[in-house]
Amino acid sequence: MATPSRLQHDRPFTRAQLKASGGDVRVLRRREYVQVFREAWIRSDAIDADTRIRAALLIHPEGAFASHFSAARLLDLPVPDHRFEHVTVRRLKDRRERPELKSHVTRRRRGLTTVRGIPTTDAITTFIELAGWLPLVDLVVLGDALVERFDIRPERLLRACRASGDYYAKAAARAAEYVRKGVDSPMETRLRMLIVLAGLPEPVVKVQIREDGVLKRRFDLCYPGIKLVIEYDGRQHAEDTVQWERDLVRREELDDDDYRILVVTAKGIFREPEQTLARIRRQLIKRGMPDVPQIDEAWRDHFA
Repeated sequence: MATPSRLQHDRPFTRAQLKASGGDVRVLRRREYVQVFREAWIRSDAIDADTRIRAALLIHPEGAFASHFSAARLLDLPVPDHRFEHVTVRRLKDRRERPELKSHVTRRRRGLTTVRGIPTTDAITTFIELAGWLPLVDLVVLGDALVERFDIRPERLLRACRASGDYYAKAAARAAEYVRKGVDSPMETRLRMLIVLAGLPEPVVKVQIREDGVLKRRFDLCYPGIKLVIEYDGRQHAEDTVQWERDLVRREELDDDDYRILVVTAKGIFREPEQTLARIRRQLIKRGMPDVPQIDEAWRDHFA
C-alpha cells in the first residue's frame, strides 16, 4: 500500500494530494495518521506547534493567511489559550467552516509577514485585530511584548492604531496608550496595570542606576524620586539557593542606599489585588510622594 511522500509526512496534506502523489487513501486508517481538520491529515510523529495553522491554511484557497490568535502564536507573542485557529481570506466564498477553525473575511489592506514559511499578519496588525477579542489588560500584555520583541517604539504602535480604520481600532488605541518599552514579562505588565487602573501614580519601567558610567542597579518598576521599588517575584528560584543568596545581598545593598523594595507575588495580583494596592499606596505616602490619590475602584473591572 503506497504511502505519502516524505514532504507530506512532515506537513499536513489532503486526500487529493495523497492520491496525486500515488498514495492509497486507505493508509489514513492507520494509527500513525491523524486528521487535523476535515480534509487535512498528518503523520502523528510530525505534529508540532505549527501543525494546526498549516492544516487550516491548507484547506483554504491560495492567498489565505494566519491572523488573530494564530498570528500571535506564530509571532511568539503572549495571548491566552484559545481553541480556534484563525485564518483570514479576501472573499466570502473562500471561507472554510470547520470545528475549532474561524475564517475571517476582509478586503482591507493587512500588514503581512512570513514565519517558518507561513503567511501571517504582522505584529501591529495582529495587535489591532485582537483588540476585538482581548480585554484591556491582556491587550496591553500583548503590546508590551510586541514592542520589545520587534523593537517597535510604543509611539509607532499608537499612531498605527489611531490611523487604522478597523472596527476595533479605538479599543486598540486605548490599550496602546498604556504600552511601555522595556517590560520583561506579562506579570510585570499586569502589576503595572493594576497600579495604573487604580488611579495611583504610574511607576517608571526599567529604571537604571549608573555610577561612573557603569550600570549598578536595574529596577523593573520604580518611583525614583522616593526610592520605592515595586518588584514582581514569580518564585521561580524559590528553591535556587544561589539566587536566593544573591537576592539577599542585593536587598541589603538597597537598604544601605535607602531604597524600599515592595515585593508582589502572583497571589497579590490575582487573589489579593486590593491588599496589594493598599500596600503600594501606604508606601507612596510614607516615603513622601505628594498628593497620593485615593484608590480608584475602576481597577475591579479588569481584575476579577
